[in-house]
Amino acid sequence: MKRRDFLRSTVATSVAAGLTPAVATKRAIANAPQPAPVPPFELEEITVSALQDGIRSGRWTARGIVEQYLQRIQDVDKSGPSVNSVIEVNPQALELADRADAERKSGQVRGPLHGIPVIIKDNIDTGDRMQTTAGSLALAGSSAPRDAFIVERLRAAGAIVIAKANLSEWANFRSTNSTSGWSGRGGQTRNPYMLDRNPCGSSSGSGAAGSANLAAVAIGTETDGSVVCPSSINGLVGIKPTVGLWSRAGIIPISSTQDTAGPMCRTVTDAAILLGSLTGVDPRDASTRASAGKTTKDYTSFLDAGGLKGARIGVMRKGLSISSKTEKVYESALDALKSAGATLVDPANFTTLEQIGPAEFDVMVYEFKAGLEAYLATRGSAVPHRTMKDLIAFNEANRDREMPYFGQEILIKAAAVGPLTEPKYRTLLATCRRLSRAQGIDLLLTRHRLDAIVGITVGPAWPIDLVNGDRFTGGSSTMSAVAGYPSVTVPAGDVHGLPVGLSFMGGPWQEGKLLRLAYAFEQTTKARKAPRFLTSMPMSM
Repeated sequence: MKRRDFLRSTVATSVAAGLTPAVATKRAIANAPQPAPVPPFELEEITVSALQDGIRSGRWTARGIVEQYLQRIQDVDKSGPSVNSVIEVNPQALELADRADAERKSGQVRGPLHGIPVIIKDNIDTGDRMQTTAGSLALAGSSAPRDAFIVERLRAAGAIVIAKANLSEWANFRSTNSTSGWSGRGGQTRNPYMLDRNPCGSSSGSGAAGSANLAAVAIGTETDGSVVCPSSINGLVGIKPTVGLWSRAGIIPISSTQDTAGPMCRTVTDAAILLGSLTGVDPRDASTRASAGKTTKDYTSFLDAGGLKGARIGVMRKGLSISSKTEKVYESALDALKSAGATLVDPANFTTLEQIGPAEFDVMVYEFKAGLEAYLATRGSAVPHRTMKDLIAFNEANRDREMPYFGQEILIKAAAVGPLTEPKYRTLLATCRRLSRAQGIDLLLTRHRLDAIVGITVGPAWPIDLVNGDRFTGGSSTMSAVAGYPSVTVPAGDVHGLPVGLSFMGGPWQEGKLLRLAYAFEQTTKARKAPRFLTSMPMSM
């Protein structure tokens, strides 16, 4: 809500109650939340291309850019608004920036990410002096023995990992009553739009950091909603790629069939640049073999401001569970699609969505145990924990630090399941694949000859509540997540100043097509607004 609108509505209410306009105005001003103080920032909302232009012109160096972002982290994340999205700053960031500058000076420019600062989620391995902990104190103090594949790709592209982001501990798969954005190691991340609101999980820190301009771009991970939800709620573009487009090797897992990392950026162009830079077949992740011949290193080639002309877009109606205020944002977004030349097939509903939930959860529990125990074996003697039972015992022994607000019901459930060879698991996985693919996304795309399906990504951010836990405000992430298919969320509008995104969902390896549609929508709406770090929601008297 704009400040003048808030004052106008509050004054009207107060006059109706018998107060004079002058008194009502003074009370409204006194009650209006104020933005937290933030120093001016030269690089606010800057794009990757603009940073590269500035470096080429001599305005900046990679070192100068990194210094500015490190100061921004201090000013916004560690003091001032205290967003608390960064769990650890890279002690080698300036050294890496100097190396990037030296390479450029010698005539070696590795690509569009050369010298560009990136923040990654703290469940992604870095074989350096930073830790990789998934936010858990059970892994605190230990570093991974080598880089994750996507970190190797980042370094090969010349990017600079300047920090790791806080997250919902164990990627929000520890408790059925958790609060997104909280971890034992990192504490609670806050939403930069309204600091008492939740940033959504599990890539909460990546979302808040990217939106608050703490780095040029950010990376999160998703099993179901954990890239697109924090992107939507923090006013970002988020890409949940086809499973296998980016390698998962060196990423602390939940689900071998649904996990993927993905870009979280302020523009579609930056997300496309980041997406293409990290693709590639990886012998450590068998799922990437299917990506051979189906990816590109330059997804910006798909971007077209007129890309919605002639497109057929299915409109998801059932299963969103959104409020009437969010519905208005949705209708406005649909009008924008039509005005940009798209033909809407409305409705285009999934008939199997309600059947997926229980089976999806059970599949994730099975895969969590198998995947996490395999991952822990890669961490060597620095991490004494090797099994799910070990982690449960650690949390119990450190209950005051690890479980002051919620428990570990999911860890306990996972410890009790059998191996992935069990017939029950195989049946559950087959059910999920059938309901989400052949009877889900594939069916709608084919039946209606669609280029994509759209739905509100998630409703606006809810208040942080460490007593009662999360209360999600609807959304559309599950079908793409379970299918392993791509989705792209783009800012679509806001509800009382809290961002809401629109998701474009499609078939496997269709990232280019989705980005074309998403870019055209972005250019039509220009819906992203930088956060103001308000202390709370404006309230009427």
